[in-house]
Amino acid sequence: MHTSTAAAPAAEATPASKRLPLLDVLRGVAILGTLGTNIWIFASPAGEAGPLLGSSGATNDDSLLGALFELLTNGKFLSMLTVLFGVGLAIQFRSAEKRGRRWPGRYHWRALFLFAEGTVHFVLVFAWDVLMGYAVTAIVVAWMLRRSQRAQNAVMWTALSLHLALMGLITAAMLGGPGVEQQRDPEIEALYASGSWIDQVQFRLDNALVFRIEPVVTFPLLVFLFMLGVKLFRAGAFGGGETGSRIRRRFLVWGLGIGVPLNLAMMAGPDGLFFLERYVAAPVVMFGYIGLVGLVVEHARRGTAMAAFESLGRTALSGYILQNLLASAVCYGWGLGLAARFGANPWFVLGLWAAISAVLLVGSSLWLRRFTTGPAEMLQKAVLR
Repeated sequence: MHTSTAAAPAAEATPASKRLPLLDVLRGVAILGTLGTNIWIFASPAGEAGPLLGSSGATNDDSLLGALFELLTNGKFLSMLTVLFGVGLAIQFRSAEKRGRRWPGRYHWRALFLFAEGTVHFVLVFAWDVLMGYAVTAIVVAWMLRRSQRAQNAVMWTALSLHLALMGLITAAMLGGPGVEQQRDPEIEALYASGSWIDQVQFRLDNALVFRIEPVVTFPLLVFLFMLGVKLFRAGAFGGGETGSRIRRRFLVWGLGIGVPLNLAMMAGPDGLFFLERYVAAPVVMFGYIGLVGLVVEHARRGTAMAAFESLGRTALSGYILQNLLASAVCYGWGLGLAARFGANPWFVLGLWAAISAVLLVGSSLWLRRFTTGPAEMLQKAVLR
């Protein structure tokens, strides 16, 4: 299944001088982390259809490198981006309160435009887009922010309970069923190895309901993580003071201390534990990642590398779209078609991920020398203005 999204759209209204550096670094890290999962989909012979056939992703690669990618990336950065999108929503809500503006007010237009952007991205670029799901969740959560804290907490924990129950039912069905076997479809493989871009667009449209299944199944998790992001932002978890530092240290200890062993146990178990690994264990590890990145930002000297991650975080929506465009152009038949030649080699996957990551980090840094935000963010502002 896909992981990917962009968390920047909800926070670009915060002036650069007032931005929280940790949030930008986290967004940059999360963008590259989602690419670390999605790159295996692009490199699969079946391309975007691979997850539906059980034949793509690091979870299906038996190499040590594939296992490492699975452990480090699978589901972790999807959860991180979702939390960060909730943080962006909280920033927008706080800004509206300070200016005495009605809420949600114009924010619904922002979310609807994000849905439109996600639809275009889904049709033209990547079948496992998450922007559409984020937009729908944002509308629901934005409305909830006007309710009492008690009501917000009730919705948040109810959503988590529903999510855990659903994952439990799906896992029980998978473990009790005949098992998931990898399938091959020569026609689909030919589509991605030598088919045209238009052919792939038509394939996405023909299978739109199936490709949109992830945000539907994980909607309770999206709601929970959005509202958790709001809660953490209000608690000061991303600030530079002692409160934020203390919260992040706890995240580091508990997230990695519990999440990594849990994730390893899921990986060592049968394939039927996939949903628990990706949608239950991975969010726990995500807390550890936030704590780890926070520790680095807090204690490391701000150099070129950290500045590059900040730049990517400030242009996260553009970076998300660009990484999928680049991966498509390199892997699919309408571009260089390298997936058909090298996709089975995990070192090709690693090299491609590293190369696209470098382009994003360097490109965003150079872009922000002249502009204040990314091109996709600029388009959003221009339209909404």
